[in-house]
Amino acid sequence: MDKVRVRFAPSPTGFLHIGGARTALFNWLFARHMGGVFILRIEDTDEVRSTAESVEAIFKGMQWLGLDWDEGPSPSEIGTVDRGAYGPYFQMKRLDLYHKAVDRLVAEGKAYPCYCTPEEVDKMRERAQLLKRPPKYDGTCRSLTVSQREARAAEGRKFSVRFKTPWEGVTEFDDIVRGPMKFENALIEDFVILKTSGVPTYNFACVVDDQAMAISHVIRGDDHLSNTPRQVLCFQSLGWVPPRYAHLSMILGPDGSRLSKRHGATSVQEYEQAGFLPEAVRNYLALLGWATEDSQQLFSQTELVEKFSIERCGKSPAIFDPTKHLWMNGEYVRKMSLKELTDRSLPFIRAAGFLAGQEDSRRGEIEAALALEHEKVKLLADVPRLIEFFFKDVDYDPVSVEKVLKKPGVADLLKIVLIQFEALPVFSALATEEASKAVALAQGIKNAAVFHPIRVSVSGRTQGPSLFHMLEVLGKERSLQRLRSTIENL
Repeated sequence: MDKVRVRFAPSPTGFLHIGGARTALFNWLFARHMGGVFILRIEDTDEVRSTAESVEAIFKGMQWLGLDWDEGPSPSEIGTVDRGAYGPYFQMKRLDLYHKAVDRLVAEGKAYPCYCTPEEVDKMRERAQLLKRPPKYDGTCRSLTVSQREARAAEGRKFSVRFKTPWEGVTEFDDIVRGPMKFENALIEDFVILKTSGVPTYNFACVVDDQAMAISHVIRGDDHLSNTPRQVLCFQSLGWVPPRYAHLSMILGPDGSRLSKRHGATSVQEYEQAGFLPEAVRNYLALLGWATEDSQQLFSQTELVEKFSIERCGKSPAIFDPTKHLWMNGEYVRKMSLKELTDRSLPFIRAAGFLAGQEDSRRGEIEAALALEHEKVKLLADVPRLIEFFFKDVDYDPVSVEKVLKKPGVADLLKIVLIQFEALPVFSALATEEASKAVALAQGIKNAAVFHPIRVSVSGRTQGPSLFHMLEVLGKERSLQRLRSTIENL
């Protein structure tokens, strides 16, 4: 316990979701702040739902977030190589450890084999509810004699192993976030620690592993709070000192209900695909249940590590605000250099396909186009939509055509603009602006009556970057070609 050792222990039954990512981040920040060790342990004892694909998704999600682990499975060789002296780090490879601990508890009379079927246990709970008692296992097998056990085994009944919970007293622990916690033992049933399959339950396996891996602190969501007294009882029965516990507040959606799919993306992978930056996601997740005294909002990774404190985590539920998250991502995007933004946007540009594999050879044009739209980018996935008109044939917005191009006299006006632009020796933003204003002055109309038709002609849209800088990036040849095409179509 002299050295901080924390673990993130996901169950590989799906993608790494936001709640799990927040837990991983807080463990990682605590370990880095305290100069401790961050461990990744895969709790794959759910034989039905655990998959190798989910393990890989967890690895990729954590790597994308930049949450490197000091001990645990090697992501390059999933499930075959461990980093650290406390492995293996997959629970299904640690069954011998659990069986030894179970056998010890049974031998010491602190646990017992239970031959009751799930259907029988359900009926016990139903009867308890009818009698206004806690709906729990009634201890039928708790005091069976050796001959009674043998008789049940002879019937072909399989057995699980249950922990013998004290009938009196309280189980206590001091939670770093929530303070002193007390649970009445009388309300805790004799819970299963080993299933009939020989696989341990969550509450028992994590105790054996936390002890074997010298875990000093368990930092996790408050949905595990009700599990903690069971785990503390297991620690005490085995003569071990429990780690310190810190239960993080629940994450709720904007409507106050538990965060779910109806509130938007819930997995780290979805945020990556949407074009969020990992550093922005990391920053936002850190603020879900934690804050500095001065309520700082934007942090570098170094600042997060330096300022993070479990003691400043709050008890109240954290509200996930998609609008604030999007704003924060935009702030990070705007701080990027043009080169970095281009680098990180390229996968999205390639996926959009409008450059047909020419992304590298036309990088200069991409950077020039992005320079005009940098301030508008909130997500990397926005980039293709914002710049594609620079590179592909004009896709006219029907509403813009009706409102702008189909006004009387627009075709004749564009012919005059075309003549003026063709005569320009230098096709710069300044030159095209002066030429356009000269047309408006000569025609006795407002500048906007000239500017808007030009914009829609060359981009197909009424919205976009600075018109004349856009023309400069497009270049004279493409700009004139688009103007001619528009005139012909009109």
